[in-house]
Amino acid sequence: MPKRLMLFIIPFIAFIFLVVPVTDTITIKSQKENQLLAYFPLRAANSRFQIVYNHSIHHSDVKEEYQVLENGVVRQVELEYEDTAVGMPSNSEEGETFQMKDGKYYIRNMKRDFPWIDLSTGQVSADHRLVVGEKVTPFTEITEPGSVVRIEKRKLSLWQQWKGVNIVGR
Repeated sequence: MPKRLMLFIIPFIAFIFLVVPVTDTITIKSQKENQLLAYFPLRAANSRFQIVYNHSIHHSDVKEEYQVLENGVVRQVELEYEDTAVGMPSNSEEGETFQMKDGKYYIRNMKRDFPWIDLSTGQVSADHRLVVGEKVTPFTEITEPGSVVRIEKRKLSLWQQWKGVNIVGR
C-alpha cells in the first residue's frame, strides 16, 4: 500500500474509533444546557443502579432500584421505604409483591418502564444519591441542588467518555 494512502487511512481510522458511539452507558445530562455531566458504563453497574433520597415529609430514606433493559428502557424493579404515609404507596400493584421486613416496606417485582428518568435534585434536605454497585455518589457532586437532570441509556464514543466524568471510575 502506498505510503501516502497509509498516512490518510491510519488517522481516519483513529478518528472514527474516537467518535463512533460504542460503549453502553447510563448518562446524566443537564436538562437546562443539555450537557453531559456524568456517566457510568453499564458493565460496571451490571445493568442496575439505585436512586436514594430523604423523603421531604417522613425524613427517612427511600431507595428506588432500576434495571436497564437491552432495548434501552429503564425499568423500576424495586422500592424500599420506611413510612406508608403521604406520598408513599401502601400496597403493591398487580404482579408486584409488597412486604414489610425489619421496619421497612418493600415493593418488588416491579415492571414500571421509562424511556428516561427526569430528576429534580433536592435543594434542601432530599440528599439525592446515585448508587452503582458499592459506589455512592451524591448528586451534589454532579450538579447544583435544585437542578433537573435526565438519566438515560446512551452509547458514548471514547471522545465523549474522555470529556465526561465517569462516576464509578474516579
